Amino acid sequence: MSAARRAHPPLQNGAGGDDGDDERDEEEEDGDEELEDEAEEEEPRLKYQRLGGSVPAILSTDAAASIAVADRMVALGTHNGTLHILDFQGNQVKEIAAHTATINDISFDADGEYIGSCSDDGTVAISSLFTDEKLKFEYHRPMKAIALDPNYSRNYRRFATGGLAGQVLVLTKKTWGGYHKKVLRDGEGPIHSMKWRADLLAWANNAGVKVHDMKTDKGIAFIERPKGIPRPEFLLPHLVWQDDTVLVIGWGTSVKIAAIRTDLSQGLNGIQRTIAAVGSEKYVDIVGSFQTGYHISGIAPFGDLLVVLAYIPDEDENEKKISTSVTPRQGTAQCPEIHLVSWKNDEVTTDALPIHGYEHYKAKDYALAHAPFSGSSNAGGQWAAGDEPLYYIVSPKDIVVTKPRWVFHFAHLRQLPVLVPYIPTENPQLSDTAYEVALVALTTNPSFHELLLTTVKNWPPTLYSASPVISAIEPQLNSSLMTDTLKEALAELYVINSQHEKALSLYAELLKPEVFEFIEKYNLHDAIHDKVVNLMLLDSKRTVHLLIQHRDIIPPYEVVEQLLHSNKTGDKRYFLHLYLHALFEIDIHAGKDFHDMQVELYADYEPRMLLPFLRTSQHYRLDKAYEIFAQRELVREQVFVLGRMGNAKEALSTIINKLEDIEEAVEFVTDQHDDELWEELIRQCLQKPEMVGMLLEHTVGNLDPLYIVSLVPDGLEIPRLRDRLVKIVTDYRTETSLRNGCNDILKADCVNLLVKYYHEARRGVYMASMDEEVHGNRVDDGSSRASERSSSVRALDIKSRTRCGARCCLCFDPLPIQDISVIVFYCCHAYHLSCLEGGLDLMRSNSNQDSDNESDDEDGSPSGGSRMRCVLCTTAAA
Repeated sequence: MSAARRAHPPLQNGAGGDDGDDERDEEEEDGDEELEDEAEEEEPRLKYQRLGGSVPAILSTDAAASIAVADRMVALGTHNGTLHILDFQGNQVKEIAAHTATINDISFDADGEYIGSCSDDGTVAISSLFTDEKLKFEYHRPMKAIALDPNYSRNYRRFATGGLAGQVLVLTKKTWGGYHKKVLRDGEGPIHSMKWRADLLAWANNAGVKVHDMKTDKGIAFIERPKGIPRPEFLLPHLVWQDDTVLVIGWGTSVKIAAIRTDLSQGLNGIQRTIAAVGSEKYVDIVGSFQTGYHISGIAPFGDLLVVLAYIPDEDENEKKISTSVTPRQGTAQCPEIHLVSWKNDEVTTDALPIHGYEHYKAKDYALAHAPFSGSSNAGGQWAAGDEPLYYIVSPKDIVVTKPRWVFHFAHLRQLPVLVPYIPTENPQLSDTAYEVALVALTTNPSFHELLLTTVKNWPPTLYSASPVISAIEPQLNSSLMTDTLKEALAELYVINSQHEKALSLYAELLKPEVFEFIEKYNLHDAIHDKVVNLMLLDSKRTVHLLIQHRDIIPPYEVVEQLLHSNKTGDKRYFLHLYLHALFEIDIHAGKDFHDMQVELYADYEPRMLLPFLRTSQHYRLDKAYEIFAQRELVREQVFVLGRMGNAKEALSTIINKLEDIEEAVEFVTDQHDDELWEELIRQCLQKPEMVGMLLEHTVGNLDPLYIVSLVPDGLEIPRLRDRLVKIVTDYRTETSLRNGCNDILKADCVNLLVKYYHEARRGVYMASMDEEVHGNRVDDGSSRASERSSSVRALDIKSRTRCGARCCLCFDPLPIQDISVIVFYCCHAYHLSCLEGGLDLMRSNSNQDSDNESDDEDGSPSGGSRMRCVLCTTAAA
């Protein structure tokens, strides 16, 4: 976001403030009108108000020199050496005459019960705010910095101090009285600033900034003083702990953010630089660093941004004059400015402040303090929801309180839900912290959850970070405040934060129909292992399809385990049946471990599928299956199992006695291929006259009806016996007629095929001589015939070896003689063409054989091949 510079924003006087000092001349009013028009385009990020109460009266006779802010109060030190304890409205609560000269620094302990101060009079004073306990230490040289141990009251009244003597002193109360003094550092110039957080003490001297681990009593780091800046006497260094591990340093025109680390992890913002003392377990990363175009009079964290109090030097005032202690011209200084910047010096907003008497002040005359962050000590520059972030800008005759507009004020009043529908998302766009605080406020009460869900869906996710809101909701997951609407809002936030698996868990728990599209969109098939039951309750058909499609990721045993042991309402056995049935249709072996269970599920939910399943599967226990079928009176299934168990007689008895279906009984006996079973069928049917008649009807083709009739006891009345016998005889005649017709057709076909075979066998195969073959290969259309002849030569070689040993059957010369063609017959006799023609002529002349029988031959062989006959076979036949 580009910076927005505003000159002289309106300052509201607090109670008891002086309105006369805020009057402006006509020129200033015109300028303000222009700035107001400009402000319409972008809402100011900060609101300014003069601290009222007792402050105007105090500063009318004295001048402010230093300030410190605790959880419950503000401490103001003056140039006269008085320490004023104020409430947040500026009303004086207590006055401590601590010193006789300017108070340079003030420090509270973490509990806000003790306050320490140091002065140019060379004294350090520590007082209890709620008892009469007071301590005073004389050092005879101006003291510039003090820091109480955060656990001062519980840690032997320990504190650190320093001043122009250049010593960093740590004093600890002895158990038998008095104080033990330890010098941490000496000989590096005056101590200008000091801040203590948890176990870490940081101070600044002429050389730079040092960080010391008070727990291990080891130095951690030394950060060199920025080069080219005025001496500390004219531009003081400013130290502030953002949390337990991040130190912000503002000195001259330089800003550095140092992170205390205990491992070699990457520094924040992509910057990593290690500045560590030898042998130290901790080290420092400079995770942010930049130069400003102004002098820094104060600095404080503002979420992930920084608030910088800027002093603008005159254009003709240069560093050389300042560094040589030449006093600049008085009455020409510019207004101080508040800059809201990122860690990379990206300016968010800039406001110029019309502080009383600013024309006469120098950079070191200003100070900036902020209210401590509530909650965890690792708040990271963030206030808890509902807290009002306050910044105090101090000049000798004025104190201005700064706080963010819109949202934090409503949060402080616990009225954010009223404001949320009206918070703009553009023109102007607020800070991401403002949107986050608004969303967090909506998580606190179930009556706001619907508004929270609507807001999360409507606000662009780029406006805020979802993490703080998620952190506010997650502790409520198992509490009575958790509602389905809040869960859905949390799921939406998880999606924004790219935590898709967590979002899927909530969507499945809420039974959202769009969960299936969500799974496919983000490829979350690995994440549905423990969500089978919820998905089944939502849409069993789609869930089964999903599980079957990805059974390599979600194995069947996981699905079965969840469905069997889930405590959720719903017919889980039916879901199990749907899944196992679909799995069986895709792969009959995939769920083989559950086929026993599947038998029972089919029996309960889809009995018609039992017989196909029983015939296909080999992975179920027959005895258990029979027991299930017997309990549910599934007779046909009992019969199938009995047959597979080898108990065919009992199966047959079940068919006859329970089903009374002779046709099925006959079919069963036929499939068994057991003659004894036919006898058993007849025996059992003879006990029921009706069965005998039915048996006679259905055994045609399997049993001789006369045999069955012969076994019927005398006097047994068989219903409709005559009609059935007539039908049997009729059916028998019909069957006999069909058989005879089929036999006649079969005989005729055999004769025709034999005649055809005989004629085919009498034909010869013409084999050309080598010269003819070579000549034939030269003819374009003779390629196929050449191929046939080549194959015939191979056939000749095989066949002639069996009968004549590859010799002519008439002249007994070898067959492969050059320039002589060969004729081969299917009887495996082979002849030279000349020998065969001579032999046939001789046979015709001797026998006057009629040639009519040869008219049926249709052979395409040359040289009268259609009348060629094997001499040996023809002679033998004659």
